[in-house]
Amino acid sequence: MSRAGEMGRPYQKTGLDSGTPGGLEAVADRFKAALTFEENKPDFPALGSPVSPLRPHASTQTSSCSTSSGSATSKSVSATDAVVRKPGAGAPDPGRRCHSGELVGETSPTAAEVRDLKAAAHRRSGSGPLIFSGGNGGGGSSSTASSPVTNVLPAGNIFPSGKIGKTAMMPRTAPRSDVLGSGTGNYGHGSIIRGGMSGGGAAVSSGGDVGMGYLTGTIAGRLDPQEVTRTGNVHYKRGQYGEALAFYDKAVAMCPESAACRSNRAAALMGLNRLGEAVKECEEAVRLDPTSGRAHHRLACLNRRLGLVGDARKHLFLTGQTPDPVELQKLQAVERHLAKCGDARKIGDWKSTLREADAAIAAGADSSPLLVASRAESLLHLCHLDEADSVLSRSPKFEDSFPFSTATKIFGMLSFSYFYIVRAQVDMALGRFENAVTAAEKAKQMDTRNIEVAMVLSNIRSVASARAQGNELFKSGNFAEACTAYGEGLKHDPSNPVLLCNRAACRSKLGQWVKSVEDCNEALRIQPSYTKALLRRADSYAKLERWAESVRDYEVLRKELPGDNEVAEALFHAQVALKASRGEEVSNLKFGGEVEEVTGAEQFRAAVSLSGASVVYFMTSLNKQCTQIAPFVDALCTRYPSANFLKVDVDQSPVIAKAENVRIVPTFKIYKNGIRVKEMICPSQQVLEYSVRHYSL
Repeated sequence: MSRAGEMGRPYQKTGLDSGTPGGLEAVADRFKAALTFEENKPDFPALGSPVSPLRPHASTQTSSCSTSSGSATSKSVSATDAVVRKPGAGAPDPGRRCHSGELVGETSPTAAEVRDLKAAAHRRSGSGPLIFSGGNGGGGSSSTASSPVTNVLPAGNIFPSGKIGKTAMMPRTAPRSDVLGSGTGNYGHGSIIRGGMSGGGAAVSSGGDVGMGYLTGTIAGRLDPQEVTRTGNVHYKRGQYGEALAFYDKAVAMCPESAACRSNRAAALMGLNRLGEAVKECEEAVRLDPTSGRAHHRLACLNRRLGLVGDARKHLFLTGQTPDPVELQKLQAVERHLAKCGDARKIGDWKSTLREADAAIAAGADSSPLLVASRAESLLHLCHLDEADSVLSRSPKFEDSFPFSTATKIFGMLSFSYFYIVRAQVDMALGRFENAVTAAEKAKQMDTRNIEVAMVLSNIRSVASARAQGNELFKSGNFAEACTAYGEGLKHDPSNPVLLCNRAACRSKLGQWVKSVEDCNEALRIQPSYTKALLRRADSYAKLERWAESVRDYEVLRKELPGDNEVAEALFHAQVALKASRGEEVSNLKFGGEVEEVTGAEQFRAAVSLSGASVVYFMTSLNKQCTQIAPFVDALCTRYPSANFLKVDVDQSPVIAKAENVRIVPTFKIYKNGIRVKEMICPSQQVLEYSVRHYSL
């Protein structure tokens, strides 16, 4: 044997004298039986762990994945502890090589000799390496010597059955932790690895702290999958799913055909919410062991969470036991809400569709991309385009994360197809026509015979083509033909806000401002946050001299686009026109420019009474703070051109300073339509700009 004492190899009696019945040969036979006695079942803690233990196969002792493990509190000595000979007996033939694990001698020792030799086996001598595991559960101690002790039996109890037990321990079915290392030419040479210990490494504590100590649970340098799995279980129970997955990955690598290892890995992936990968692992576990109730149950839970109620029900009833009543109740609730969701969708009741989709998610289908798509579709039809897009954008990538069967259907469409159809419709509504065509074509490839899918693809292609044609005509100045092209696209998608807004631009260029406003109104009804439609409506209102509506739209745009000078100037001119239409004074009004200096009380009152915001800067040329902040005030005047910026030198205009009760400079006052709304004494630049921005919009 190349490796001494390796479990699972045939025991060889080399160089043993036959002896008399009941002699040393009988002892060797009993010792052989003890070595091959199956005590290496995995010692998993029965603490209600959701992680299923490894199940030993019939070939446990011969499998490359089979190892031995045991409790850290038991003591044992390797079967290769000693060479047993009676005093005076002939020595073994020096020409023969003794194999580790063999007993060499002529006759059986007496009972007294057994007691003496057992005691001697636990004493230190200076002749050979003997390693004994401690039994204190904390790692134990070891006794070493330079050569094997002669005339001793292996330490431990010899039971009536002939099997050799561990010192001070009764027979038990718990696993042995003795792992025999490679020996040399004589019995007793070689490392005895016990309790997850290697020749010089640390131990893995059972149920205690776990770390890299699992690497020491080896047989002849190989990792012990049972120790690795046990360590992963400890992490799993602590909620450390990432750490548990790392150990389960190693167990799967060592035992790829183990259904239990696959199921354990699926449990960790579920904890990490990597449900698609967990489904694959469970399916592999079921393939390896079709009777695995735990794997079927996990598949049922996963499919329910993914909204695949048909697959969930199938696996729930394949566990071989009565279905879990809690899981069955969740599944029935999801089925009920999905059915109502489908019924509402058929009649176009999108509010009810959205409500039932949310209820199905709350009932247990919390990770279903199909229900995410259903919510997005409902929001799209309820004119919440931005929210629909956000819902889809937050969902994981469909193909990579959710391994659905191509036969799975929802609302009469295959699952993949439905998801891409919704994605295409949202993209088209938001003007991403190329993306919409790509998504719709994917849906068609997956579900070639579905009528609804074919109809959606046809509409999207028609709309995209009409929009491209209209854009080309608009750029060339053919506004009437461009208007017609956009109208053709609207025949296929009457509620497309992009086509409506584009047609409004054409009608504005043609002088059809009333129709332009109508198209903008419809586009804004579908997508209230559509900035381009709001801008074109404000301009059309101005062309119609409906100044109040124009100012209202421009004020909204000014808040949304605070840095847009064109919007600011349009708002200013609309405000001036509105004031003129009401017969108010509109002289000395200007847009932007420099800070205007005010020297008289009448001029001051007229300036702060202007429409919009007026920022008054009280200063003196001799004040250092005023000198420092003056360039920033000029920058604000350029940055916020719709506001009126005024400057009052308190030394040159003491009457105004006294009337306004200004005693400290610099002081800033903001007026809105003649009413003072803000006063700031020596403000910071940040506070000043925030106030100007707030009141100028």
